[in-house]
Amino acid sequence: MNPRSDRRVAIVSAVAFLASLAFPVVAGLSHNTASFPKWWGTFDVGLATVLAVLAFVVLGLTQGKVTKHAEDLSYRAYRILIHGLFVMMLVFVVFGNHIVWSNCLTGFAWRAWLLLYTLPAWVEMAGPHDNSR
Repeated sequence: MNPRSDRRVAIVSAVAFLASLAFPVVAGLSHNTASFPKWWGTFDVGLATVLAVLAFVVLGLTQGKVTKHAEDLSYRAYRILIHGLFVMMLVFVVFGNHIVWSNCLTGFAWRAWLLLYTLPAWVEMAGPHDNSR
């Protein structure tokens, strides 16, 4: 692949990730998920599958190509993203009674894991490329 298409894959995967976050958010705020339209669950699983495939694509295309620069940027991002744990704890304490955690916790957990696991590869793919390589 070339840097331009690499960046497109990175952008598409980021958009898919952000779009897929809507599903656990809405499910967590709903006290009656049975009232959701039938397509809701199908679309959630479909988008999650697309997201997982994109993650494998990102990992596969960057296998053995993640640079020290991408690792350093990922580390800086980890240092920021780790505050998400504190934010989630704060949300639990402040809004815990209004959120149906059984509807959303697994969705947040696997997406967070996927983000952290693929971040160095994604940064490598999304970042500037040296065409002299």
